[in-house]
Amino acid sequence: MTKILIVDDEPQILRALRINFAARHYEVAVAADGGSALRQAADWHPDLVLLDLGLPDIEGIEVIHGLRGWSQVPIIVLTGRVGSADAVSALDAGADDYVTKPFGLDELLARVRAATRRAAAHQPETAVVRIGDHTVNLADKTITGGVRLTPTEWHLLEMLLRNPEKLVSQRQMLTEVWGATYVTATHYLRQYMAQLRRKLERDPARPVHLITEPGMGYRFRP
Repeated sequence: MTKILIVDDEPQILRALRINFAARHYEVAVAADGGSALRQAADWHPDLVLLDLGLPDIEGIEVIHGLRGWSQVPIIVLTGRVGSADAVSALDAGADDYVTKPFGLDELLARVRAATRRAAAHQPETAVVRIGDHTVNLADKTITGGVRLTPTEWHLLEMLLRNPEKLVSQRQMLTEVWGATYVTATHYLRQYMAQLRRKLERDPARPVHLITEPGMGYRFRP
């Protein structure tokens, strides 16, 4: 049974989420503040942490840093605003995904299932990935259909394909590809992602695999 730790200082949300996840056969623990969350995680070793960023004692970002000091447990953060600086900081600190309040339960459950699938797989990065009409071989850097990518396009594409369904933040992509001095150069990403969509998506104007999360980053959807 998958163990999920839910961290939120609103009793109604904690109760509702605990009931809904337990009804779907998750083993659930709850915490109302960051200190309790860190102690609970250390004692209980959950398979996933659902973390509200607005906690009464310590910031949610500090909870992420605390967890990442010893664990790679998947962390999904709850945030109040789309594209908020807090959510970006959480992703850069090591969170795996985010859901915006108010959220639909179906969306939250889907994000949890995706995160736990990725964590349970523990597999080396998939070498062969299908995108629309093309098959991408990451090992020998080839794409069917005669598609050619530049080294920068390959680097960006690999980051996404090796993390299916995971939100990869703009900061992470810019830092890894261009360096720390380019963390605000989001226009680079827009240009290169547009090029990748033209080469790989069936309808570049309506991408179904290389998805933009506005203000946050990008996601590969198989």
